[in-house]
Amino acid sequence: MSDFQTSLSIAASGMEAQAARLRHVSENIANVDTPGYHRKTIAFEAVVRDGEKSGEVRAGKVRLDQSELSRVLDPGNPLADANGYYEGSNVDLVTEIADAREAQRSYEANLRMFEQTRKMAASLLDLLRR
Repeated sequence: MSDFQTSLSIAASGMEAQAARLRHVSENIANVDTPGYHRKTIAFEAVVRDGEKSGEVRAGKVRLDQSELSRVLDPGNPLADANGYYEGSNVDLVTEIADAREAQRSYEANLRMFEQTRKMAASLLDLLRR
């Protein structure tokens, strides 16, 4: 594989992985008020080809955050126990917004790398045509 193709593959894999991360962050934000909801987390894995790391990444398995669920006081809620509490979610909006910003910036960095590599390949083809 040429260096241009390798660079494009690495940047594209980074964009795909960050898009998957952003999907899970969005689900977490959407379910912040869902009783019993556990925050989803995702880790990235290095892609190995022919026994060597290729530089690419992919989204790994989705894991549920096992930290304690918040206790919400709402005696009128049908899920409430005898003391008026029910289990909320363990989603922290500040953490999710920070994760979303980081995923967005990483996606944009990979996109810039992809575009730069594409422009370099196009310039090289123009030079070779002359």
